[in-house]
Amino acid sequence: MLDQLERPRLAKFVPTPRGTPFTFCYLVVLLATTLVVRLADPALTAQLLALSSTDAHNLWRRPFLALFASALWVGGDHWLPYFLIFSFLVAPLERRFKARRTAGVFFAGHVLATLLTELPVMWAISVGLLPKSDAHWLDIGVSYGFFTTAGALVFLLARRRWLAVAALELFVLEIYLADDPSSLEAGITLAGHAIAAHFGLLCCGPWLKRGLARSPKK
Repeated sequence: MLDQLERPRLAKFVPTPRGTPFTFCYLVVLLATTLVVRLADPALTAQLLALSSTDAHNLWRRPFLALFASALWVGGDHWLPYFLIFSFLVAPLERRFKARRTAGVFFAGHVLATLLTELPVMWAISVGLLPKSDAHWLDIGVSYGFFTTAGALVFLLARRRWLAVAALELFVLEIYLADDPSSLEAGITLAGHAIAAHFGLLCCGPWLKRGLARSPKK
């Protein structure tokens, strides 16, 4: 009897093609690219990731392709953690605001955080403050997008918002400390996560709330 009661509660968080099409389809794409990383020839995988990276070199030569393709890969070959993150940080926003607005928030955060962190690197390389090798580090993943949706969700909370803000900040810090905090790449990633989370919190959340207030009551 308990299992019958608990199963629907857990099932409501699982993305579905009908209820959360953006989240569901995105997870399918990420599963496919994760399988490529695991099963394809390592040389081919390395080449695909290098072409998809939003590093300074790619942003200068092929900015639109890099911004799009970099969001098609996870940072590694483990898909399940991203399934859980998308289920709890992206799907709830889509259930409330539908696929188009959720996708807009997600990709706006991805593009903004990428540009605000990589353009200074491009400038520093151009004036000789950083070596040219820093134009080719691997920069892929979906974390900027889901941190933006997480920030928007936190703003929309009616209760315990400040507790959720603290949890979001700690999540950003935990990822930074789990990496190599002394490296430049880790510092740039930290900045990108912070920009994305606060963009969602301070800009996307209020924008979504204003749109909800203007919607006709049913």
